Amino acid sequence: MIASKAAIDVHVPACRLDDGFGFEASGVQDSKILLVDDETVNLKLLQRSLEALGYSRLTPLSDPYAVVPNYEKNRHDLVVLDLNMPGMNGFEILKKFHSLGNDDMPSVLVLTAQHAQEDRIRALRSGAQDYITKPFSIEELAARVRNLLHAQLDRKLIRGRNLQLEQRVFERTQELYDTRLQIVRRLGRAAEYRDNETGLHIVRMSKISALLGDALGMGKEFCDLLLHASPMHDIGKIGIPDCILLKPGRFESHEWEVMKSHTTIGADILSGDDCDILNMAREIALTHHEKWDGSGYPLGLIGVKIPLEGRIVAIADVFDALISERPYKKAWEVDSALEFIQSQRERHFDPELVDLFIGNLSEILKIRNRFAEPAVSAT
Repeated sequence: MIASKAAIDVHVPACRLDDGFGFEASGVQDSKILLVDDETVNLKLLQRSLEALGYSRLTPLSDPYAVVPNYEKNRHDLVVLDLNMPGMNGFEILKKFHSLGNDDMPSVLVLTAQHAQEDRIRALRSGAQDYITKPFSIEELAARVRNLLHAQLDRKLIRGRNLQLEQRVFERTQELYDTRLQIVRRLGRAAEYRDNETGLHIVRMSKISALLGDALGMGKEFCDLLLHASPMHDIGKIGIPDCILLKPGRFESHEWEVMKSHTTIGADILSGDDCDILNMAREIALTHHEKWDGSGYPLGLIGVKIPLEGRIVAIADVFDALISERPYKKAWEVDSALEFIQSQRERHFDPELVDLFIGNLSEILKIRNRFAEPAVSAT
Protein backbone atom coordinates (compact mmCIF):
# COMPACT_ATOMS: atom_id res chain seq x y z
CA MET A 1 0.00 0.00 0.00
CA ILE A 2 1.15 3.58 -0.69
CA ALA A 3 0.40 6.12 2.00
CA SER A 4 -0.95 9.59 1.23
CA LYS A 5 2.23 11.27 2.49
CA ALA A 6 4.69 8.54 1.53
CA ALA A 7 8.31 9.41 0.94
CA ILE A 8 9.31 9.69 -2.68
CA ASP A 9 12.02 7.05 -2.37
CA VAL A 10 9.48 4.27 -1.78
CA HIS A 11 10.35 1.43 -4.14
CA VAL A 12 7.79 0.93 -6.88
CA PRO A 13 8.24 -2.42 -8.65
CA ALA A 14 8.41 -2.13 -12.40
CA CYS A 15 5.65 -3.83 -14.41
CA ARG A 16 4.29 -3.73 -17.92
CA LEU A 17 0.82 -2.41 -18.63
CA ASP A 18 -0.45 -5.83 -19.61
CA ASP A 19 0.96 -7.70 -16.58
CA GLY A 20 -1.86 -9.56 -14.87
CA PHE A 21 -4.66 -7.66 -16.60
CA GLY A 22 -5.02 -9.45 -19.92
CA PHE A 23 -5.00 -6.49 -22.29
CA GLU A 24 -2.68 -4.90 -24.76
CA ALA A 25 -0.90 -1.69 -23.83
CA SER A 26 -0.63 -0.19 -27.29
CA GLY A 27 -4.05 1.47 -27.17
CA VAL A 28 -3.53 3.32 -23.91
CA GLN A 29 0.23 3.63 -23.42
CA ASP A 30 0.39 6.82 -25.46
CA SER A 31 -2.50 8.41 -23.58
CA LYS A 32 -1.95 11.86 -22.12
CA ILE A 33 -2.53 12.00 -18.35
CA LEU A 34 -2.73 15.15 -16.23
CA LEU A 35 -1.77 14.68 -12.56
CA VAL A 36 -3.11 17.23 -10.08
CA ASP A 37 -2.07 17.44 -6.42
CA ASP A 38 -0.88 20.42 -4.38
CA GLU A 39 1.51 18.16 -2.39
CA THR A 40 4.76 17.87 -4.34
CA VAL A 41 5.66 14.60 -2.58
CA ASN A 42 2.37 12.97 -3.58
CA LEU A 43 2.64 14.34 -7.09
CA LYS A 44 6.12 12.91 -7.66
CA LEU A 45 5.13 9.57 -6.18
CA LEU A 46 2.06 9.36 -8.41
CA GLN A 47 4.16 10.23 -11.44
CA ARG A 48 6.73 7.54 -10.62
CA SER A 49 3.97 4.99 -10.07
CA LEU A 50 2.42 5.63 -13.47
CA GLU A 51 5.81 5.72 -15.20
CA ALA A 52 6.50 2.30 -13.70
CA LEU A 53 3.26 1.12 -15.28
CA GLY A 54 4.50 2.25 -18.69
CA TYR A 55 2.84 5.63 -19.05
CA SER A 56 5.18 8.31 -20.33
CA ARG A 57 2.98 11.25 -21.40
CA LEU A 58 2.41 12.61 -17.90
CA THR A 59 1.90 16.25 -16.91
CA PRO A 60 2.19 16.96 -13.16
CA LEU A 61 0.52 20.14 -11.83
CA SER A 62 0.53 21.45 -8.28
CA ASP A 63 -1.30 24.71 -9.08
CA PRO A 64 -5.06 24.04 -9.17
CA TYR A 65 -5.71 27.28 -11.08
CA ALA A 66 -3.62 26.00 -14.00
CA VAL A 67 -5.54 22.73 -14.40
CA VAL A 68 -8.40 23.75 -16.70
CA PRO A 69 -6.27 26.04 -18.95
CA ASN A 70 -3.69 23.25 -19.27
CA TYR A 71 -6.37 20.73 -20.17
CA GLU A 72 -7.97 23.05 -22.73
CA LYS A 73 -4.57 23.47 -24.39
CA ASN A 74 -3.46 19.82 -24.35
CA ARG A 75 -6.71 17.80 -24.17
CA HIS A 76 -5.47 15.06 -21.87
CA ASP A 77 -7.13 11.66 -22.01
CA LEU A 78 -7.32 11.37 -18.23
CA VAL A 79 -7.07 13.73 -15.26
CA VAL A 80 -6.03 12.26 -11.90
CA LEU A 81 -7.37 14.85 -9.47
CA ASP A 82 -6.91 15.54 -5.77
CA LEU A 83 -9.84 17.13 -3.93
CA ASN A 84 -8.34 18.86 -0.91
CA MET A 85 -6.29 21.75 -2.33
CA PRO A 86 -5.94 25.39 -1.22
CA GLY A 87 -7.49 28.20 -3.26
CA MET A 88 -9.41 26.00 -5.67
CA ASN A 89 -10.40 22.52 -4.57
CA GLY A 90 -11.16 19.52 -6.75
CA PHE A 91 -14.91 20.09 -6.69
CA GLU A 92 -14.46 23.56 -8.16
CA ILE A 93 -12.21 22.14 -10.88
CA LEU A 94 -14.85 19.51 -11.69
CA LYS A 95 -17.43 22.29 -11.99
CA LYS A 96 -15.20 24.13 -14.45
CA PHE A 97 -14.67 20.95 -16.44
CA HIS A 98 -18.44 20.43 -16.52
CA SER A 99 -18.93 23.92 -18.00
CA LEU A 100 -16.87 22.85 -21.03
CA GLY A 101 -19.75 20.64 -22.21
CA ASN A 102 -20.13 16.87 -22.51
CA ASP A 103 -17.99 16.53 -25.63
CA ASP A 104 -15.06 18.42 -24.10
CA MET A 105 -15.18 17.24 -20.50
CA PRO A 106 -12.21 14.98 -19.65
CA SER A 107 -12.26 11.59 -18.00
CA VAL A 108 -11.48 12.24 -14.30
CA LEU A 109 -10.14 9.88 -11.63
CA VAL A 110 -10.34 11.41 -8.17
CA LEU A 111 -7.40 10.39 -5.97
CA THR A 112 -7.88 11.82 -2.49
CA ALA A 113 -7.44 11.26 1.23
CA GLN A 114 -11.11 12.18 1.80
CA HIS A 115 -12.95 8.97 2.73
CA ALA A 116 -16.41 10.39 3.50
CA GLN A 117 -19.18 8.84 1.44
CA GLU A 118 -20.75 12.25 0.77
CA ASP A 119 -17.49 13.41 -0.83
CA ARG A 120 -17.38 10.33 -3.03
CA ILE A 121 -21.00 10.79 -4.12
CA ARG A 122 -20.51 14.51 -4.68
CA ALA A 123 -17.43 13.93 -6.84
CA LEU A 124 -19.14 11.29 -8.96
CA ARG A 125 -22.22 13.47 -9.40
CA SER A 126 -19.94 16.36 -10.41
CA GLY A 127 -18.57 14.39 -13.35
CA ALA A 128 -15.74 12.24 -11.99
CA GLN A 129 -15.72 8.76 -13.52
CA ASP A 130 -13.94 7.00 -10.63
CA TYR A 131 -12.76 7.58 -7.07
CA ILE A 132 -9.77 6.19 -5.14
CA THR A 133 -8.87 7.02 -1.56
CA LYS A 134 -5.36 7.32 -0.15
CA PRO A 135 -3.52 5.21 0.76
CA PHE A 136 -3.90 3.21 -2.45
CA SER A 137 -2.27 0.20 -4.07
CA ILE A 138 -0.42 0.18 -7.36
CA GLU A 139 -2.58 -2.68 -8.59
CA GLU A 140 -5.80 -0.77 -7.93
CA LEU A 141 -4.41 2.39 -9.55
CA ALA A 142 -3.29 0.42 -12.63
CA ALA A 143 -6.68 -1.25 -13.04
CA ARG A 144 -8.71 1.93 -12.65
CA VAL A 145 -6.46 4.00 -14.91
CA ARG A 146 -6.54 1.23 -17.52
CA ASN A 147 -10.34 1.00 -17.44
CA LEU A 148 -10.84 4.75 -17.67
CA LEU A 149 -8.41 5.09 -20.56
CA HIS A 150 -10.05 2.24 -22.46
CA ALA A 151 -13.44 3.89 -21.93
CA GLN A 152 -12.02 7.21 -23.12
CA LEU A 153 -10.57 5.57 -26.22
CA ASP A 154 -13.94 3.99 -26.92
CA ARG A 155 -15.63 7.39 -26.60
CA LYS A 156 -13.11 8.91 -28.99
CA LEU A 157 -13.70 6.09 -31.45
CA ILE A 158 -17.47 6.54 -31.27
CA ARG A 159 -17.12 10.31 -31.58
CA GLY A 160 -14.86 9.88 -34.60
CA ARG A 161 -17.35 7.54 -36.25
CA ASN A 162 -20.18 9.93 -35.49
CA LEU A 163 -18.22 12.77 -37.07
CA GLN A 164 -17.66 10.63 -40.15
CA LEU A 165 -21.37 9.85 -40.33
CA GLU A 166 -22.23 13.52 -39.88
CA GLN A 167 -19.82 14.41 -42.67
CA ARG A 168 -21.40 11.81 -44.94
CA VAL A 169 -24.88 13.08 -44.12
CA PHE A 170 -23.72 16.65 -44.77
CA GLU A 171 -22.19 15.66 -48.12
CA ARG A 172 -25.31 13.74 -49.12
CA THR A 173 -27.53 16.63 -48.06
CA GLN A 174 -25.34 19.00 -50.07
CA GLU A 175 -25.62 16.73 -53.09
CA LEU A 176 -29.41 16.76 -52.81
CA TYR A 177 -29.40 20.53 -52.39
CA ASP A 178 -27.15 20.97 -55.42
CA THR A 179 -29.37 18.66 -57.47
CA ARG A 180 -32.47 20.62 -56.51
CA LEU A 181 -30.64 23.84 -57.29
CA GLN A 182 -29.78 22.58 -60.77
CA ILE A 183 -33.42 21.63 -61.34
CA VAL A 184 -34.51 25.06 -60.14
CA ARG A 185 -32.13 26.78 -62.54
CA ARG A 186 -33.29 24.69 -65.46
CA LEU A 187 -36.92 25.44 -64.68
CA GLY A 188 -36.06 29.11 -64.72
CA ARG A 189 -34.34 28.72 -68.08
CA ALA A 190 -37.39 26.89 -69.45
CA ALA A 191 -39.57 29.90 -68.66
CA GLU A 192 -37.05 32.24 -70.33
CA TYR A 193 -37.12 30.30 -73.59
CA ARG A 194 -40.90 30.45 -73.63
CA ASP A 195 -40.90 34.21 -73.11
CA ASN A 196 -37.99 35.14 -75.38
CA GLU A 197 -36.04 36.48 -72.42
CA THR A 198 -32.35 35.94 -71.81
CA GLY A 199 -30.66 34.11 -68.99
CA LEU A 200 -28.90 37.33 -68.09
CA HIS A 201 -32.19 38.98 -67.15
CA ILE A 202 -32.87 36.42 -64.45
CA VAL A 203 -29.25 36.57 -63.32
CA ARG A 204 -29.51 40.35 -62.91
CA MET A 205 -32.91 40.39 -61.24
CA SER A 206 -31.99 37.55 -58.87
CA LYS A 207 -28.77 39.28 -57.82
CA ILE A 208 -30.58 42.59 -57.37
CA SER A 209 -33.18 40.77 -55.27
CA ALA A 210 -30.49 39.24 -53.05
CA LEU A 211 -28.80 42.65 -52.72
CA LEU A 212 -32.07 44.22 -51.56
CA GLY A 213 -32.64 41.41 -49.09
CA ASP A 214 -29.19 41.99 -47.65
CA ALA A 215 -29.75 45.76 -47.49
CA LEU A 216 -32.93 45.04 -45.56
CA GLY A 217 -30.88 43.01 -43.06
CA MET A 218 -32.53 39.67 -43.81
CA GLY A 219 -29.42 37.53 -43.28
CA LYS A 220 -27.40 35.23 -45.50
CA GLU A 221 -29.77 32.24 -45.49
CA PHE A 222 -32.74 34.31 -46.67
CA CYS A 223 -30.65 36.11 -49.29
CA ASP A 224 -29.21 32.87 -50.65
CA LEU A 225 -32.70 31.39 -50.95
CA LEU A 226 -33.89 34.55 -52.66
CA LEU A 227 -30.97 34.43 -55.10
CA HIS A 228 -31.76 30.85 -56.13
CA ALA A 229 -35.58 30.94 -55.92
CA SER A 230 -36.28 34.22 -57.74
CA PRO A 231 -35.28 32.92 -61.22
CA MET A 232 -38.46 30.82 -61.18
CA HIS A 233 -40.76 33.80 -60.78
CA ASP A 234 -42.23 33.36 -64.29
CA ILE A 235 -42.15 29.55 -64.50
CA GLY A 236 -45.94 29.59 -64.92
CA LYS A 237 -45.55 31.07 -68.41
CA ILE A 238 -44.86 27.50 -69.51
CA GLY A 239 -48.63 27.01 -69.30
CA ILE A 240 -49.60 30.10 -71.34
CA PRO A 241 -50.50 29.46 -75.02
CA ASP A 242 -48.05 30.87 -77.57
CA CYS A 243 -50.77 32.93 -79.25
CA ILE A 244 -51.07 34.94 -76.06
CA LEU A 245 -47.58 34.76 -74.57
CA LEU A 246 -45.86 35.78 -77.81
CA LYS A 247 -48.48 38.27 -79.01
CA PRO A 248 -46.68 41.47 -80.08
CA GLY A 249 -49.53 43.88 -79.44
CA ARG A 250 -51.80 44.65 -76.53
CA PHE A 251 -53.89 41.91 -74.96
CA GLU A 252 -57.62 41.72 -75.22
CA SER A 253 -59.31 41.54 -71.82
CA HIS A 254 -59.83 37.78 -72.00
CA GLU A 255 -56.22 37.31 -73.13
CA TRP A 256 -55.00 39.37 -70.21
CA GLU A 257 -56.89 37.14 -67.79
CA VAL A 258 -55.15 34.10 -69.30
CA MET A 259 -51.79 35.85 -69.10
CA LYS A 260 -52.29 36.69 -65.43
CA SER A 261 -52.86 33.03 -64.68
CA HIS A 262 -49.13 32.37 -65.08
CA THR A 263 -48.81 33.29 -61.39
CA THR A 264 -51.15 30.57 -60.17
CA ILE A 265 -49.81 28.09 -62.73
CA GLY A 266 -46.29 28.75 -61.45
CA ALA A 267 -47.39 28.34 -57.84
CA ASP A 268 -49.06 25.04 -58.74
CA ILE A 269 -45.94 23.76 -60.53
CA LEU A 270 -43.77 24.58 -57.50
CA SER A 271 -46.13 23.34 -54.79
CA GLY A 272 -46.12 20.04 -52.91
CA ASP A 273 -42.52 19.98 -51.67
CA ASP A 274 -41.05 20.97 -48.31
CA CYS A 275 -37.78 22.19 -49.88
CA ASP A 276 -37.01 25.74 -48.71
CA ILE A 277 -36.00 26.91 -52.18
CA LEU A 278 -39.17 25.58 -53.82
CA ASN A 279 -41.36 26.97 -51.05
CA MET A 280 -39.88 30.44 -51.51
CA ALA A 281 -40.05 30.08 -55.30
CA ARG A 282 -43.72 29.24 -55.00
CA GLU A 283 -44.40 32.38 -52.95
CA ILE A 284 -42.48 34.49 -55.46
CA ALA A 285 -44.23 32.99 -58.49
CA LEU A 286 -47.62 33.60 -56.89
CA THR A 287 -47.06 37.12 -55.51
CA HIS A 288 -44.47 39.00 -57.57
CA HIS A 289 -47.27 40.77 -59.50
CA GLU A 290 -49.10 41.88 -56.35
CA LYS A 291 -48.98 45.64 -55.70
CA TRP A 292 -48.57 47.59 -52.48
CA ASP A 293 -51.92 49.37 -52.96
CA GLY A 294 -53.82 46.13 -53.58
CA SER A 295 -54.32 46.59 -57.32
CA GLY A 296 -52.09 43.68 -58.31
CA TYR A 297 -52.91 40.07 -59.09
CA PRO A 298 -53.82 37.25 -58.59
CA LEU A 299 -54.94 37.77 -54.97
CA GLY A 300 -55.14 41.55 -54.63
CA LEU A 301 -52.98 41.54 -51.51
CA ILE A 302 -52.23 44.86 -49.84
CA GLY A 303 -49.01 46.14 -48.21
CA VAL A 304 -47.15 43.80 -45.90
CA LYS A 305 -49.69 41.05 -46.56
CA ILE A 306 -47.66 40.51 -49.71
CA PRO A 307 -44.79 38.16 -48.78
CA LEU A 308 -41.48 40.01 -48.51
CA GLU A 309 -39.84 37.89 -51.20
CA GLY A 310 -42.66 38.79 -53.62
CA ARG A 311 -42.25 42.50 -52.86
CA ILE A 312 -38.49 42.36 -53.39
CA VAL A 313 -38.65 40.44 -56.67
CA ALA A 314 -41.35 42.78 -57.97
CA ILE A 315 -39.11 45.84 -57.88
CA ALA A 316 -36.00 43.99 -59.11
CA ASP A 317 -37.90 42.37 -62.00
CA VAL A 318 -39.63 45.54 -63.15
CA PHE A 319 -36.47 47.67 -63.03
CA ASP A 320 -34.38 45.20 -65.02
CA ALA A 321 -37.20 44.63 -67.52
CA LEU A 322 -37.46 48.40 -68.09
CA ILE A 323 -33.75 48.90 -68.79
CA SER A 324 -33.53 45.77 -70.99
CA GLU A 325 -34.22 45.67 -74.70
CA ARG A 326 -36.89 43.28 -75.93
CA PRO A 327 -38.13 42.41 -79.41
CA TYR A 328 -41.24 44.46 -78.66
CA LYS A 329 -39.57 47.49 -76.98
CA LYS A 330 -36.43 49.57 -76.62
CA ALA A 331 -34.50 49.67 -73.37
CA TRP A 332 -35.31 52.59 -71.09
CA GLU A 333 -32.63 54.93 -69.86
CA VAL A 334 -31.69 54.29 -66.24
CA ASP A 335 -32.93 57.73 -65.15
CA SER A 336 -36.33 57.12 -66.74
CA ALA A 337 -36.60 53.68 -65.13
CA LEU A 338 -35.62 55.16 -61.78
CA GLU A 339 -38.27 57.88 -62.10
CA PHE A 340 -40.85 55.20 -62.75
CA ILE A 341 -39.77 53.20 -59.71
CA GLN A 342 -40.05 56.33 -57.56
CA SER A 343 -43.44 57.19 -59.01
CA GLN A 344 -44.72 53.76 -57.98
CA ARG A 345 -43.69 54.18 -54.33
CA GLU A 346 -46.66 53.14 -52.15
CA ARG A 347 -48.56 52.24 -55.32
CA HIS A 348 -46.85 49.29 -56.97
CA PHE A 349 -43.87 48.95 -54.66
CA ASP A 350 -43.11 48.71 -50.95
CA PRO A 351 -41.95 52.25 -50.00
CA GLU A 352 -39.14 50.95 -47.79
CA LEU A 353 -37.82 48.84 -50.64
CA VAL A 354 -37.97 51.79 -53.03
CA ASP A 355 -35.83 53.80 -50.60
CA LEU A 356 -33.37 50.92 -50.25
CA PHE A 357 -33.29 50.51 -54.01
CA ILE A 358 -32.37 54.14 -54.53
CA GLY A 359 -29.84 54.02 -51.69
CA ASN A 360 -28.12 51.03 -53.30
CA LEU A 361 -28.41 52.17 -56.90
CA SER A 362 -24.65 52.21 -57.49
CA GLU A 363 -24.37 48.52 -56.51
CA ILE A 364 -27.43 47.67 -58.60
CA LEU A 365 -25.87 49.33 -61.65
CA LYS A 366 -22.68 47.35 -61.05
CA ILE A 367 -24.77 44.18 -61.33
CA ARG A 368 -26.36 45.51 -64.50
CA ASN A 369 -22.97 46.30 -66.08
CA ARG A 370 -21.33 43.07 -64.97
CA PHE A 371 -24.09 40.93 -66.48
CA ALA A 372 -24.90 43.10 -69.48
CA GLU A 373 -26.27 41.52 -72.63
CA PRO A 374 -23.56 40.72 -75.20
CA ALA A 375 -23.36 43.18 -78.07
CA VAL A 376 -24.98 41.97 -81.27
CA SER A 377 -22.60 42.35 -84.19
CA ALA A 378 -23.91 43.95 -87.37
CA THR A 379 -24.40 41.61 -90.31
